[in-house]
Amino acid sequence: MNNPISSDYIQRPLDAFKMDGKVAVVIGGTGVLCGTLARGLAGAGAKVVVVGRSQEKADAVLSEIAASGGEAEFASCDISQVEVIHQLADDIVNQHGAVDVLINGAGVNSATPFLEIAAEELDQLMSTNFKAVFVACQAFGRHFVPRAEQQGVGASIINVGSASGVKALSRVFTYSATKAAVHNLTANLAREWGKLGIRVNTLVPGFFPAEQNRKILTKQRVSQIMGHTPFDRFGEPQELIGATLLLASDAGSFITGTELIVDGGFSNCTI
Repeated sequence: MNNPISSDYIQRPLDAFKMDGKVAVVIGGTGVLCGTLARGLAGAGAKVVVVGRSQEKADAVLSEIAASGGEAEFASCDISQVEVIHQLADDIVNQHGAVDVLINGAGVNSATPFLEIAAEELDQLMSTNFKAVFVACQAFGRHFVPRAEQQGVGASIINVGSASGVKALSRVFTYSATKAAVHNLTANLAREWGKLGIRVNTLVPGFFPAEQNRKILTKQRVSQIMGHTPFDRFGEPQELIGATLLLASDAGSFITGTELIVDGGFSNCTI
């Protein structure tokens, strides 16, 4: 069931990255990073469902995709509600017949000092950054698994992790813990569903300034980050597209359970 891609790709290797006829769901697709991933998937030929809470932000992503000749739609979803996520999965599968790629990329951050973190804040970040990913993997997995068992067709789940989920990073205690949980969940699902051809990987961005981390990027912190980054700059959102297409497409047919780090060398260095 977990078959390799055709040897024809040896002669046409770029064909393996094409997403024509695939349906990709991008949870958090109204944000800066995942909105860019949605545009990249659409550019590769996928039909993209952008999931978020803001119609206004979604419209900006959808208009850019449409202007480039891509196909996308918006699905409103409050990912803090378990039943709503399950209904989202059912509705999308019923509408499109199947889903081939799921990206879990919604997230929130916090720089609250450890001894001041309230239980409410812990619950909020755990709910958004981990529980929602867990539930989405369940909700869409209930469609992926029967399809794989009955039709021999796999799927790709890409959970967006964090460099702080791999190694300790100061000032973001709760965020780091929730992302580490996402990394662990990914590894276990890859182990569980590998024989079915359902690939589960973690995309690990380094420092890409976005809504959830701009407020903690002080001048001193930026200096520390740059001193640790061989490229000596932040990442640009579009620099995550290549890694995403590798994990989402047939080009990554033998990749599962991995942490694909895109960080300009940050995690490779000390001082």
